[in-house]
Amino acid sequence: MKAHHDAIASPIMTTPELARYLQVHQSTLYKLIRRGQIPVFKIGSDYRFDRDTIKTWMADRTSNFQTLRPKLRPTPNLEH
Repeated sequence: MKAHHDAIASPIMTTPELARYLQVHQSTLYKLIRRGQIPVFKIGSDYRFDRDTIKTWMADRTSNFQTLRPKLRPTPNLEH
């Protein structure tokens, strides 16, 4: 019988666990890993993610969202 991990959240997450946490497909995570865009480490051949590091990564991406978005220029008024 598998242990139930919901009661005590592990500080380390697997790819499927992080995909569920972020609500993205696993293939999206693999793309981010290949591009070096998400903090990850390996144990053997398996990727692992530190929960606190991921939370910090998310917070950094959220706070930088305004600087990452292209500046919208006002549309010119065509009524003359």
